[in-house]
Amino acid sequence: MKKLVLIVLFAAGIAASPAIANTPFSFSTGSPDGRIGLASRPDVPPGNEIEAADDFIINSQTQITSATFTGLLSTGLPLGDINQVVVEIYRVFPIDSDLGRTSGAPTFSTVNVPTRVNSPSDVAFDSRNSLSGGGLNFSASVLNPSFTAANSILDGIHPKPNQTTGGEGPVTGQEVRFDVTFTHPFNLPGDHYFFVPQVELSSGDFFWLSAPRPITTGTPFVPDLQAWIRNGALDPDWLRAGTDIVGGNPAPTFNAAFSLAGNVPDSGSTALLLGSAAAVLLYLRRRSQA
Repeated sequence: MKKLVLIVLFAAGIAASPAIANTPFSFSTGSPDGRIGLASRPDVPPGNEIEAADDFIINSQTQITSATFTGLLSTGLPLGDINQVVVEIYRVFPIDSDLGRTSGAPTFSTVNVPTRVNSPSDVAFDSRNSLSGGGLNFSASVLNPSFTAANSILDGIHPKPNQTTGGEGPVTGQEVRFDVTFTHPFNLPGDHYFFVPQVELSSGDFFWLSAPRPITTGTPFVPDLQAWIRNGALDPDWLRAGTDIVGGNPAPTFNAAFSLAGNVPDSGSTALLLGSAAAVLLYLRRRSQA
């Protein structure tokens, strides 16, 4: 009889609870604005790795299941010449970083860069790639066969005092959007992060296109940090694409064109189920005392 009551009470608790649901999550910086293209490619010989990064914030534990990002490929390059896509997630300095390398507050400069404040951390928090078992699938589509960014950064990533180059001038190519599905989703605690997409091509370079800063048609948030970039020679430090490399008075700042989607697990249903279990235990205790 006692076992029957237990089953009935627990079943009633489950029936009273709504189905465990997830709240959709989405984020976007908006469409490309044509101001700059930032090279970004994985560490695959003979090329030197380049990482371009832009930030986003999530408020609670979130599962990121898909993403998009938009950039330039060489005009006429077949999309079949895309060999690999990598997506990395970084947290914000000083997390995951060696403070002993820096000058300390307030600038946290190093021998290579003027500051690390608000930069991505030294090392990635997590990553996925499109190779076998890498947890990422992608498709690519041409949005515009000819698109020009007014400035670019590719080879001009230098340690201080030679970091300010003004950029490397306009770059034209086919505007391509990458639609990425994470077959192994990113499970991210609430925090401030940087999104880093990299594209390996059989020839030429991928340039991640900038988006308006501040965000106008996407998902505004505060603080919205500017885009950063580094190459393998600068690693583990980073430079600000606008303030440090392009320079000027005032120096421009950039976001980069990307979006994220996923879900926020709903803990309410779980709480109800735990409450049902607690009620059953309380009932059994009272029965035992009786």
